[in-house]
Amino acid sequence: MTTKTGASFARGKSNQNYQTPWELIRSVEKRFGKICIDLAATEADRRCPVFIPPEQNSLKGDWGNRVVGTAWLNPPFGDITPWARKCSEWLLGYRSAGSIIIMLTPASVGSNWWRDYVHNRARVAFLNGRIKFVGANDPYTKDCALSVYGLNPGCEGYEVWDWRKGA
Repeated sequence: MTTKTGASFARGKSNQNYQTPWELIRSVEKRFGKICIDLAATEADRRCPVFIPPEQNSLKGDWGNRVVGTAWLNPPFGDITPWARKCSEWLLGYRSAGSIIIMLTPASVGSNWWRDYVHNRARVAFLNGRIKFVGANDPYTKDCALSVYGLNPGCEGYEVWDWRKGA
């Protein structure tokens, strides 16, 4: 008897707490500006001084008053839908002028959450160069993307960005 394995059988069971590598954060800041708030972090994995910890439940809070400038979001990859929905809702009604949210996710272009909350709503930078998350032994096995919400209207679309070369 064979045991079924793979992404569809282990969905949400993998480590959801890997930290974004500082090399990627530095490249993002060179390109999009200094990160002012981390929307889903713990004290141990935050990527700037201001962050929303799990006990404050970022998904239930009002991002309109908290997101001023550039916000970072590395959501748990096991359930991206509510995070992408929240970014889209922020974009459509609560955002502050000049503010953006940058969400790091797998480049899951065939998923419903991508179709409903990323496509035609965010500027997408597909990351050329696999990410090795802090604490991981190997680079992440899937392609990743940055979905940038709140850039000027008409900036929606897709590009490939070699983040290892900086801005």
